[in-house]
Amino acid sequence: MENNYKRQYRELEDTTKQKISQSLRGRCKSSTHKENIANGMREYWLGVPSRNNGVKPLNNEGK
Repeated sequence: MENNYKRQYRELEDTTKQKISQSLRGRCKSSTHKENIANGMREYWLGVPSRNNGVKPLNNEGK
């Protein structure tokens, strides 16, 4: 019988998820990986609109 190590289904069992979690715990990311994550987050937040959508805050000086 031939061993097929590819996933057969999208869902994983809880025990498998725990094994993956334990094997990845404590692993350090390289500096290039950290930079790529930071750049991705910067690009993401540039696309998120501001709550006030460019409207200037009220100024109480004109009363």
